[in-house]
Amino acid sequence: MSIYVGNLSYDVTQEDLTEVFAEYGNVTRVSVPKDRETGRPRGFAFVEMESESNEDSAIETLDGAEWMGRSMKVNKARPRERSNGNGNRGSYSRGSF
Repeated sequence: MSIYVGNLSYDVTQEDLTEVFAEYGNVTRVSVPKDRETGRPRGFAFVEMESESNEDSAIETLDGAEWMGRSMKVNKARPRERSNGNGNRGSYSRGSF
């Protein structure tokens, strides 16, 4: 499973997040998505830990915590929504009348 970490400072690095989450267990992966045009972090990240119990402890403690001047939003990551390729993320189809 993966942890979503939102409302992050744009100055955050993978190393910063690894250091914070390592207090709750072994961090196996950190991803800080960057804006395609500017190359700047987008203000959120994903963290994976060795065990689900470590993830649960980190989420419980860090959700709402102040860090780098911001109140972090920390929860279980949800699976990415699939796009149908036409820019419309929903599955609504007008059909024929």
